Amino acid sequence: MHQAVIAATGLYTPRQSISNAELVEAFNAWVERFNAENAGAIAAGEMEAQTPSSAEFIEKASGIKARFVMNKSGILDPAVMRPDIPERPNDEVSILAEIAIAAAREAIERWGKPVSEIGAVLCAASNMQRAYPAMAIEVQQALGIEGFAFDMNVACSSATFGIKTAADFIAGGSTKAVLMVNPEICSGHLNFKDRDSHFIFGDVATAVIVEAADQAKGGWDILGTRLKTQFSNNIRNNFGFLNNAAPEGIGARDKLFIQEGRKVFREVVPMVSDMIVTHAAELGIDPTGLKRLWLHQANINMNAMIGRRVLGRDPTPEENVIILDTYANTSSAGSIIAFHRASDDFAPGETGLICSFGAGYSAGTVFVRKR
Repeated sequence: MHQAVIAATGLYTPRQSISNAELVEAFNAWVERFNAENAGAIAAGEMEAQTPSSAEFIEKASGIKARFVMNKSGILDPAVMRPDIPERPNDEVSILAEIAIAAAREAIERWGKPVSEIGAVLCAASNMQRAYPAMAIEVQQALGIEGFAFDMNVACSSATFGIKTAADFIAGGSTKAVLMVNPEICSGHLNFKDRDSHFIFGDVATAVIVEAADQAKGGWDILGTRLKTQFSNNIRNNFGFLNNAAPEGIGARDKLFIQEGRKVFREVVPMVSDMIVTHAAELGIDPTGLKRLWLHQANINMNAMIGRRVLGRDPTPEENVIILDTYANTSSAGSIIAFHRASDDFAPGETGLICSFGAGYSAGTVFVRKR
């Protein structure tokens, strides 16, 4: 068995950002138009009027203040209300691969080794822009990496599942280094006409290089990984290839992101908190002594409660890293952004936790120690 380490990370952040105020202005303009156009049906009780939103509501409900996006103009146009991302010719690199490659190149530069030492590429993300060929293989081709590559989707937990998979490949001797990328254009599956969720997601890409400890210089020892799934459709997106066989359902609301937020909060928080504490005990780690938590960035209230249950007290901002105020929920990439941006101050021997949770339900824990 070969020990694995997280050797380097990379981050790609889109150039465009949308504030809550900008998003609300566009949403409320659409609400006003919708209510005016359907005034008769609303008055007759045949249709419900849409309710305006506010920046204060969004921040209180989620902790989100802004989000980065690949296309701002389409989202903020009340007549469009979606990102405008033109389809590319098949001989051009796809947009999802493009942002993954950008994050990967930063990780490789920080790693400081040639790509010839990487033997596998995993693309672990919530939404692939196509079923096949795999996004991972396109990234592999663009970076000139030999070996094998494949995609995996475990919704918001995809990155921790990817780290676990990479560590297992190294433990089994399949390869000495694995590149895992998490490209997330979450704005593409978001219903910007839904007051309860139109503010949730942003776009980004992250990358992680997992390497065999006997050839790594520095980095983070992976002390233990654990995965858990439990079926629930409280978070769902039913769009897929079978919709073509039932075209009457293509416009249904659940073909975009939808969730039962209160149910998710009640069910996921205890599941994840218990998983972290139990896993830590089995590894001989005192969870109250963790220097930092890099949790999935879905909702500030969820993260605060999980942090409180794990540490046994209210965590400080330095202990429980929050980046969703500027990035929003970036699905699988959130915990990796937090780790990437808030880990340089660790001294050798200090420990922390990368943890994700989301649709499925799914959850993953990765305990790490600075080398």
